[in-house]
Amino acid sequence: MGSGGVNYYQSYSSSGSGSGSMLQPFPVVRLRGLPFNCDDLDILKFFVGLDIVDCLLVNKNGRFSGEAFVVFSSPMQAEFALQRDRQNMGRRYIEVFRCNKHDYYQAVAAEVSPGGSFHEGGDYYHSAPPRPKKISEGKDQMDYTEVLKLRGLPYSVSKSEIVEFFGHEFCLNEESVHIVSRSDGKATGEAYVEFTSVEMAKKAMCKDKMTIGSRYVELFPSTHDEASRSHSRSRFDV
Repeated sequence: MGSGGVNYYQSYSSSGSGSGSMLQPFPVVRLRGLPFNCDDLDILKFFVGLDIVDCLLVNKNGRFSGEAFVVFSSPMQAEFALQRDRQNMGRRYIEVFRCNKHDYYQAVAAEVSPGGSFHEGGDYYHSAPPRPKKISEGKDQMDYTEVLKLRGLPYSVSKSEIVEFFGHEFCLNEESVHIVSRSDGKATGEAYVEFTSVEMAKKAMCKDKMTIGSRYVELFPSTHDEASRSHSRSRFDV
């Protein structure tokens, strides 16, 4: 663990030379509170549906620190990633927060192996094995049921707003929508929606990454079992 993620990343900042590209924030986030047996695959699963460019697990004194840096393919992808703050990996809440390119490069410099070189200008080059294969080539490759999971919802969202988000063509009513709340009643930003058929659930994926208010909403294939487990961990709004 540790420096493995460094190998996939090569000079992201050098890919654009025009002045317009300088206005784009560097698409990196920092994770904290990861399980100490966490690896790259766990992080890929945590960010399923997003396009990860690099995953750097941070070691301190030869041991995994529980922190990581994750670089995405675009600033919008990084914004989606930030919406997963306080989501679960196993039984642990994972903090996802903003950081800057300098923090990431400092971590790269600390983790760099003898075969690589870190340049003061910020570009890192390394002859390395190819980036590992993604968990899934896309959400269209995943197994579907009648249930979709929504993530990144406004915390004040109502069932009627979720029904309106999908529109009349999906024949939803408020009984089809289950908004997840913690045991203290606070919303988690997640919900489960049950459609009339698997085909309708697949069709509804066209709403993936559309907005409710100012929030991008992510959609994922889910199952009745996952919805039930979420219900047992917390509670659904009624």
